[in-house]
Amino acid sequence: MRVAVCQLNARDDRAANLAAAEALLVRAAAAGADLAVLPEYVDYLGLPAGMPAPEPMDGTVGRFFAGVARRLGIWLVAGSFHEVGPDPEYTWNTSLVFDRAGTLVASYRKIHLYDVEIPGRVSYLESATVTPGEKPVVVDVEGVRVGLSICYDLRFPELYRHLTVDGGAQLLVVPAAFMSHTGRDHWEVLLRARAIENQCYVAGAGQTGDHEPGRTCFGRSMVVDPWGTVLGQVPDGPGLTVVDLDLDRLRTIRAELPSLANRRL
Repeated sequence: MRVAVCQLNARDDRAANLAAAEALLVRAAAAGADLAVLPEYVDYLGLPAGMPAPEPMDGTVGRFFAGVARRLGIWLVAGSFHEVGPDPEYTWNTSLVFDRAGTLVASYRKIHLYDVEIPGRVSYLESATVTPGEKPVVVDVEGVRVGLSICYDLRFPELYRHLTVDGGAQLLVVPAAFMSHTGRDHWEVLLRARAIENQCYVAGAGQTGDHEPGRTCFGRSMVVDPWGTVLGQVPDGPGLTVVDLDLDRLRTIRAELPSLANRRL
């Protein structure tokens, strides 16, 4: 399987953000990608006052990416967007997966919400406006088991162990808008750790650069192999990298270093 991770600088213009995402997906398809992964909040990342109204899965965002997947003939993890939530005050942070025909085959609602207070540096309370999801999700992509997650989930290894052991994941995807002040120290380390401990490929697709006053995302989207080796990384700024996954290598690593089989808990 050939996988593309796409890196964006989404801002407060949904039409421009969707157009930028589509342009990267066109490049991914031209490079032969079977599956493309977009970042968290792919359609809007700006001040809350200007955020478009939350939508159902078949709203503007869902229909747009279904059409792009169908037109390009690729599988697509469409980052995430604000899905209409359980009441008017809350949304879900939801990732959508489309097949080559543009059919919605899976969705995942972010389980771990980013509630962080660092005096003088960052104050962000995602749970004030977002309801957490409850169910881990693994989807079959043409014979490859793909475990879904979003951004802050990356800090919770128990989710990825569940996706791997119970869900049979071989590839873990992480659409993200990882903040710059933590990303420079933790983003790559955590992606590689999730790959090594679960002996999976990991594809992290991040937002990059400034999005609003006080919010800067780290970027450095990458694909990591089950040995923890970075196979491809996007430099600063919008762009993409395309990587071939070698499932024989995954099986070899799991056979020669059987840490999953040796686990006791």
